[in-house]
Amino acid sequence: EYGQMTALELFEVYNNQLNGTLPTELGQLTALTAVGMFNNFLTGTLPTELGQMTLLDSLFASSNPLTGTLPKELGLLTA
Repeated sequence: EYGQMTALELFEVYNNQLNGTLPTELGQLTALTAVGMFNNFLTGTLPTELGQMTLLDSLFASSNPLTGTLPKELGLLTA
């Protein structure tokens, strides 16, 4: 579902009490420049597919019970 919004540039879902894991399909949203998903109940790890968002320059994911380390693919982004 999310992967079909390929022209989306801004994805803000903060303060919504969302729970569960992040879908890997978010990585297909390659036009995204900013993702705001802080202050929810998102669990698990950040998907490595987020590294496919080559225009991403802001990622706000604080105040979530996420686990693990940041995917190395995020370190390769240059935007």
